[in-house]
Amino acid sequence: MALSGMRGLSVFISDVRNCHNKEQERLRVDKELGNIRTRFKNEKGLSPYEKKKYVWKMLYIHMLGYDVDFGHMETVSLISAPKYPEKQVGYIVTSCLLNENNDFLRMVINTVRNDIIGRNETYQCLALTMVGNIGGKEFSESLAPDVQKLLISSSCRPVVRKKAALCLLRLYRKNPDVVNIDGWSDRMAQLLDERDLGVLTSVMSLFVSLVSNNAEAYWNCLPKCVRILERMARNQDIPQEYTYYGIPSPWLQVKAMRALQYFPTIEDPSARRALFEVLQRILMGTDVVKNVNKNNASHAVLFEALALVMHLDAEKEMMSQCVALLGKFIAVREPNIRYLGLENMSRMLLVTDVQDIIKRHQAQIITSLKDPDISIRRRALDLLYGMCDVTNAKEIVEELLQYLNTAEFAMREELALKAAILAEKFAPDLSWYVDVILQLIDKAGDFVSDDIWYRVVQFVTNNEDLQPYAAAKAREYLDKPALHETMVKVSAYLLGEYGHLLARRPGCSPKELFTIINDRLPTVSTSTIAIILSSYAKILMHTQPPDAGLQQQILTIFKKHESYIDVEIQQRAVEYFELSKKGAALADVLAEMPKFPERESALLKKAEDAEVDTAEQSAIKLRSQQQTSSALVLADHPPVNGSAPAPNHLTLVKMPSQNVAEESNASYEETVLEAPKENGAPVEVESKVEIITETATESKVVPPTSHPPSQADLLADLLGPLAIEGPPAAVEQNPVQGLEANESPVGDLALATLEDQSNSVQPIVNVEEKFHVLCTKDSGVLYEDTNIQIGLKAEWRAHHGRLILFLGNKNTSPIMSMRALILPPSHFKVELSSVPDTIPPRAQVQIPVEVTNLRASRDVAVLDFSYKHGIVLVNTKLRLPVVLHKFLQPITLSPEEFFPQWKAWNVQPLKLQEVVKGVKPLPLPEMANLFLSLHLAVTPGLDTNPNNMVACGTFFSEATHTMLCLVRVETDPQDRTQLRLTVASGDQNLTFELKEYIKEHLIDLPRTRVASPPAPQQAQSPPAAPVTYNDPGAMLAGLL
Repeated sequence: MALSGMRGLSVFISDVRNCHNKEQERLRVDKELGNIRTRFKNEKGLSPYEKKKYVWKMLYIHMLGYDVDFGHMETVSLISAPKYPEKQVGYIVTSCLLNENNDFLRMVINTVRNDIIGRNETYQCLALTMVGNIGGKEFSESLAPDVQKLLISSSCRPVVRKKAALCLLRLYRKNPDVVNIDGWSDRMAQLLDERDLGVLTSVMSLFVSLVSNNAEAYWNCLPKCVRILERMARNQDIPQEYTYYGIPSPWLQVKAMRALQYFPTIEDPSARRALFEVLQRILMGTDVVKNVNKNNASHAVLFEALALVMHLDAEKEMMSQCVALLGKFIAVREPNIRYLGLENMSRMLLVTDVQDIIKRHQAQIITSLKDPDISIRRRALDLLYGMCDVTNAKEIVEELLQYLNTAEFAMREELALKAAILAEKFAPDLSWYVDVILQLIDKAGDFVSDDIWYRVVQFVTNNEDLQPYAAAKAREYLDKPALHETMVKVSAYLLGEYGHLLARRPGCSPKELFTIINDRLPTVSTSTIAIILSSYAKILMHTQPPDAGLQQQILTIFKKHESYIDVEIQQRAVEYFELSKKGAALADVLAEMPKFPERESALLKKAEDAEVDTAEQSAIKLRSQQQTSSALVLADHPPVNGSAPAPNHLTLVKMPSQNVAEESNASYEETVLEAPKENGAPVEVESKVEIITETATESKVVPPTSHPPSQADLLADLLGPLAIEGPPAAVEQNPVQGLEANESPVGDLALATLEDQSNSVQPIVNVEEKFHVLCTKDSGVLYEDTNIQIGLKAEWRAHHGRLILFLGNKNTSPIMSMRALILPPSHFKVELSSVPDTIPPRAQVQIPVEVTNLRASRDVAVLDFSYKHGIVLVNTKLRLPVVLHKFLQPITLSPEEFFPQWKAWNVQPLKLQEVVKGVKPLPLPEMANLFLSLHLAVTPGLDTNPNNMVACGTFFSEATHTMLCLVRVETDPQDRTQLRLTVASGDQNLTFELKEYIKEHLIDLPRTRVASPPAPQQAQSPPAAPVTYNDPGAMLAGLL
């Protein structure tokens, strides 16, 4: 591509390079594009030189990343030019600017075909290169026969045939029908006899693609591939230019062995013997050298040969040789070679009778667990997991438990799960299995799923001989000063069921067991309290003769928890308290747990489900996360084997690098990983929130009619959990709705100004903008200041939503006194997991939030959040982006479905209509996009007026379940600032709220209303007359 002599092009490139900033570059490019457009309008006055120069400029602008949406006709016309310089420019620029769906390409098909079938080899190469780059169905149908003729022609030079083979490969991938299998089997066999290695390498690429789709049709080509490998192995007739660091054409060798792996087996004895000789020579002749390039080439050939050896199920002697070679590789210093050695050794496990040979390298594999590279550590873990059996299970599991102390958080969940599975599958005795699981829980409780301790409880329950031993081990662990909550659950359960078997041992009397369990009661979550109460009841039942002092202590605890906030705890305490008065009947009701039925282990099922190889993917994900995130790094990864910790397990991880305030504006989408999915096990939440408030500080238009909630709804609301730790002072709810008040001229800020906030720490992001972004997206940053970053990730399903709040400490000192409270409006039911009191330096925690939509409303919940950094106390209130359209799902209706429903709702208040003025003037396509962003699908053709549009959606709530919503917009083409909006649904409240919600979006930016916080109770208030409240929150305030 000689550009000499094109002074205008050189000057333009120089001008662009001399621009000091992006804005100057854009102005210079826009000026040049305008000049080119003007010159192309008078195309007849352009010389071929000028046209070529301007097309080169267009290509350079395109390479800079700017959109070039004109000049395509002039570019394509250069292909038809008679001279080589213009034709070369036409082909090159067309390949870069146009894709296979561009209509201009149809104009040059004949010209390209003439160049392909012509006698000019240079033109043939240009045409084949362009067709191979663009591809496309039309090219494949029109040009494939001519390309095939070039490929099999003996009169064409090798350079043309090489390009023809690669061009046909691209056309075959786009349209497999261009190659006729019946006729091409013999042709391909002839092509594989080619002596020119350039043509043969290109043909082999085509052959690999053909046999991957239909290997049966090309059996006659198999001996040819073996002969090619023999030629390469003996270095016969190999030109110097195809020898790479002393290795004859490594690319051709790799492709030939890859093609052979698509054939089921090799039945011809002579071909099989010759192939094994080649493979033996490759295995014997490969070693690690200092030259990196030679290593790369030789190892590419070697590992493809190993894959072929496994595919052919070679003799045990050759398999042993392969394993010995891999054992040499995993001991070298080069990390890439170690990784490949471990990966291929894992593949060798699939071959029978090889596992015993691999066990010889067990010590070296265990050493790889301590490698600095996480990819190698994961490969070593996978290999140890695969090679474990009864003979080496104890040694491997003990190594995994020891490694668990130093393993990083990214691997602990996978490590714990695999250790638990190996202990269950290959346990020499059940007491060893109990020891392993209890050690796992003790060392990595945050990463041990509930399925693991459920399983150990099943084993202990079903084996009577194991019960005293398990109870004694649980008693030993309770003596530790620091204990994970999962261990408290297991120990409390085992001591409650089988603690009486230890009564004769010192320190194991019922009173002593009660005391040591009761010491843990104030520090555990709701789910653990339930298990502890059951263990108290069991201890009380097994205490013979009865101990009056112990009985009084336990009954006092039951009585205390009868008014507990959690309904489950409350019910257990009441029932156990009443049962304790029944005397002998208590033993019948609280009898020992029966044996569990034999069933498949949930852990083993997880291992079977997780068959995909995710080790490399996890390493890449972690590496990319560390590179792109300068603010926060999460320790929670998508579970490798399907398990996940319960949402109340908060995970911390140290940060890889320091952070500065200037970097904190990085997009949060790059740092938030997918939150772990629940694994089917019961998931308990430590504490919940459902504070029912009513909007009273802002004006709110009340629907024409509203029905009070039913008595059942009121009862359910009142019995739900009502507070979290550290509740505010007693509050007085204002039950009045519809107060007339003027809205703030500033608008509804995302940082809810619910009270006077005098924080010295201010957000460093536009919180209002972040809120509106999250209204249309499901992940991003909600709030950020110099100390903390709050991110959010949400999932929506019907009328349920699950939010994960990511709280990240950006400093090198801890954040203390963390408090979070969600103030939901009355149409939401919100459950918030517990918030840790402290976030360690440069660490992050996750807080799940469960949301249930009870009915339609435009109000949103508020997150009341505070923390202490140093001596500074920061308090802020943030709107959560849980808005009405999150519970909408777009749906498309046919006229037969739409009109009957539209007519059925032709009464107020099921159908409401309003003329909306002051609308943002939007073209109909943009308005359709607006409705789609609100999860309402615009259905064309339902309204015959082209200025109108109809949209449909399905709304999900607990009250209405699934409710169809219909919207019609009638616009005035003369005045786009006004329109008539009609909304219909089967629920009058939904109709009204949806109409107002759409209207707010049409008039201005989304103005989602904020639920007001509880108003502080006045110090002195006169007694009020009894009032009948329609709102559960108001009724609760009255009861309090």
